[in-house]
Amino acid sequence: MTNIALIFPGQGTQRVGMGKEFYDASSQAKEVFDAAEKIFGPGLLDVIFNGPAEKLTSTAFCQPAIVTASIAALRALEAHPKFKNINVRFTAGLSLGEYSALVAAGALSFEDGINLVRRRSALMEEATKITSGKMAAIIGFSPKGRSVSGLDKSRLREICSETGAEIANFNSPEQIVITGHAEKVDAACALIKGEGAKSVIPLDVAGAFHSSLMQPAAEKFKAVLKDVSIHVSRIPVIANVHALPQTNPEDIRQNLSLQITSSVLWEDSVRTMAREGITEFIEIGPGTVLKGLMRKIDPALKVHNIQNPDDIENLSF
Repeated sequence: MTNIALIFPGQGTQRVGMGKEFYDASSQAKEVFDAAEKIFGPGLLDVIFNGPAEKLTSTAFCQPAIVTASIAALRALEAHPKFKNINVRFTAGLSLGEYSALVAAGALSFEDGINLVRRRSALMEEATKITSGKMAAIIGFSPKGRSVSGLDKSRLREICSETGAEIANFNSPEQIVITGHAEKVDAACALIKGEGAKSVIPLDVAGAFHSSLMQPAAEKFKAVLKDVSIHVSRIPVIANVHALPQTNPEDIRQNLSLQITSSVLWEDSVRTMAREGITEFIEIGPGTVLKGLMRKIDPALKVHNIQNPDDIENLSF
C-alpha cells in the first residue's frame, strides 16, 4: 500500500468545463455537482461547464466552483478500485484548497464546506470594497551582495516592513506573493524590481487577500464558523497558517478564521509532509499549479494529477 498525501488547488486554477468529464462518467462526481447546484442555486453548473470565463473567474462563482470540481474528482477517485491501494496520510490545500482538504479528511461535510466557501467569498469580496488593495507574485530575488539562491526571503521581509506591504503566500523557494494596500504593494514592487527580481507579476485579483485588509471579513467569518459542525479529522490536515497537522475541531475553526488574514505557508506545508515520509502526492482538481510549485520545493517529490477520468485510469505508483 502506497503512503500519499492528497493536495488541492486554490483560486486561479479554474477553467470553463472543469469536471464535466467526471460529471458525465461518474455517478459519485455527479452527486457532488448536483449537491452544489442545490446549495448554491440554479446556474452554478452552467457557469462551470459553459462559462463565460469572466463569470467563472468572479470570486462569488470561482471559489465554490473550484471546491466542487475538486471534491467531485476526489469522489470519483475514491470509488475506483485503485483507491484501495492508497493510504492517505495527510491532506492539504493552497488557501481556498484547504476547504477541499478538510472535506477530503472528513472534518467538514461537503455541504458545510461549500456553504462556508460561499460565505467566505462573499465576505472577502465585501472587504475588497472598503480599501483598494492588490497582490503581486515575486519570482526569483537575489539582490547583489547577498549570496542567496532562488529567493532572499529576509530582504523581502525587510522591504515589506519598509513599505507596509505584507506577504500573502510563501509558495516555493523561488516564489512568494505580496499583498496589501495598492500603493504600498506598488512601492514594494518598485524596490524589489530595482534590486534585481527575476519577475514581478501583478495578479488579477479583486483585492488584498491574506492581508490585514481582510480583517473585517475575518471577524464576520469567525461568527459564521461558530454555527458550523466541524468533526475530528480522520486524516491530519496541514493548516495553511502554521504548516502543521491538525485534527481537532476547535483548532480547525480558529485556523480557518486566521487563514483569511495570515500568510499561506505552502512551502513549509510540503516540507512538513516530506519530513513525515511522504514522497508521492495526488493533486486533485483543476490545473497543475501545485505540481509546478512542488518541483521547485523538492524535485524528488512525485505529483500525480487528477483532472479527468483518464487520469485515474492511468494512475500508477
